[in-house]
Amino acid sequence: MIKAFMEYTFLQNAVFSALLASIICGIIGTIIIEEKLVMMSGGIAHTSFGGIGLGYFLEIEPIIGALFFSILAAIGLITIRRKIKVNSDTLMGIFWAMGMALGILFIAFTPGYPPDISSYLFGNILTVTSFDIKIILIFTIVLVFTISALFNYWKAYLFDSQFSSVIGIKTKLLEYLLFILIALAIVALIRVVGIILVIALLTAPPAIAKLFSYDLKKMIFYAIFFSMFFSLAGLWISYQFNISSGASIVLLAGFSYFIAVLISKRTAGLKTYS
Repeated sequence: MIKAFMEYTFLQNAVFSALLASIICGIIGTIIIEEKLVMMSGGIAHTSFGGIGLGYFLEIEPIIGALFFSILAAIGLITIRRKIKVNSDTLMGIFWAMGMALGILFIAFTPGYPPDISSYLFGNILTVTSFDIKIILIFTIVLVFTISALFNYWKAYLFDSQFSSVIGIKTKLLEYLLFILIALAIVALIRVVGIILVIALLTAPPAIAKLFSYDLKKMIFYAIFFSMFFSLAGLWISYQFNISSGASIVLLAGFSYFIAVLISKRTAGLKTYS
């Protein structure tokens, strides 16, 4: 595969996108795990499908449409949850269903033959283009800068948002910013693992990292490392056996999580016994 990597641009794009996506997963995934926003993130991810359909309908880049819908869904979710106090699960389910339905309608109204949307649903890292790389790179830079510049505020917010508000931290602004960053992360990962599988890649590496440390900074670095391993190993598996790259990456991450949990439980049991 190394020889092929040197020869083929599509493999180079796949590797670069995997590395960038791993940085995104490690950072924002850790915050999602700590804030217990997995299902809310799933709602944003599936709502983005409406933007994919809108992109095809308007004959623009579908990722641009997904970005618009994702940010709109993120802002809408947090605004409605704050003002109306609706149950988060109910709200997420409605956004989830409406986003998918709008995507189907937009694609149905698109003239000509219906487009192949499987790569957006299930991901295909081998089809990532140079444009996709630029989008993911921009999102990665924005994400790294935002989290690192406000890192101490994020730590306080994640530890206790109410106390953070009392001491003067603008938690409302941080919450809106967090949901927008989640939207950016999801859009960046759509081409890598797809809408349906994106949450698994956002949660499995940070969940494994949390088994090794509770320190936020260490968790982020561990999660980035695990994400890189799963992404590159999954890419190699998909290339060698000609199977779905998104499924390969997610299954590898999922099985690794269960193995890590079993090992950590066994280790903890042995320590208790001794």
